Amino acid sequence: MTGLSPEQINLFRSDGFLVVPTFLSAPEVAACLSETDSLLRGFSLDDHPMTRFSTGEGKQKEHVGDDYFLTSGDKVRFFFEEGAFDSNGNLTRPKHLAVNKIGHSLHTLSPPFKAVSLSASTAAIAISLGFTDPQLLQSMVICKPPQIGGAVPPHQDSTFLYTNPPSAIGFWIALEDTNLENGCLSFAKGSHKRRPVHKRFVRADSGGTGFEDLPPNKQARWPRDGLQYGEDEGWEVEEQYNSGPVKAGDLVLIHGNLLHKSEKNSSGKSRLIYTFHVIEGGDGWIYDYKNWLQPVKDKGFSRLVEYAGPEPAIVNRLLKDW
Repeated sequence: MTGLSPEQINLFRSDGFLVVPTFLSAPEVAACLSETDSLLRGFSLDDHPMTRFSTGEGKQKEHVGDDYFLTSGDKVRFFFEEGAFDSNGNLTRPKHLAVNKIGHSLHTLSPPFKAVSLSASTAAIAISLGFTDPQLLQSMVICKPPQIGGAVPPHQDSTFLYTNPPSAIGFWIALEDTNLENGCLSFAKGSHKRRPVHKRFVRADSGGTGFEDLPPNKQARWPRDGLQYGEDEGWEVEEQYNSGPVKAGDLVLIHGNLLHKSEKNSSGKSRLIYTFHVIEGGDGWIYDYKNWLQPVKDKGFSRLVEYAGPEPAIVNRLLKDW
């Protein structure tokens, strides 16, 4: 794998996202789907805290932040859809049709997902985007089950995996075809150039999680000099979102500052996807103790350079030049 072409890199620069068709082969997709089905049907409810996943935005006042969530960075855990319960807190459907997501270390603990995450192909893409020490974290299957798969409001990934300066890029891989009915992604094209990260998701001092506002003079911009942002447009400017249906096996790269969202799955079919994030671990980038997901002591996050082939002769230093 040689990474992205100059044309693809320029498109990513311009739009803030990029679709890479057939990133996964049909057998790789099938293996991931089989693993997902096995995980969903095989986990036990006997000792499960029945944690529900909520985003903390829009109508949701609090983001999920219990111990089951906060200690999931090196585990495989299951988080339920809020719409899967009745008023008494009982599941209204089989557990395998009630899960919002499985996370957050599939890339180390599940062989099929590890094979498509910690790979030469992933490393080549990260290096072609300018990472010097790309580190992979927060891998998860997002299920969006039929009828109840919840909408995800507009957000920026760097809010949730914050480095100083920002560096997060999402690798979002469809395991099933996505469309308007089952909740495909929508993007505010180019918003990464005009929307600094104005808050970050942190571990609260009192326990749990919360959002911390960033002072205006410290709002994270990418590139660091902010030259591509122009005048501060403020958050009152309404963004226009364009839907992005993709096919199973397609990869969508998402800039950490890009505003994106997805609607509720109103169809009778699931919308299974696999996603993980890459951050810069090289000198000059700080991933601090406030982030909700913390590396395992003495192990750190997964370093993609360990899976890379020979470094390309020309590297586009995205993180330093953009």
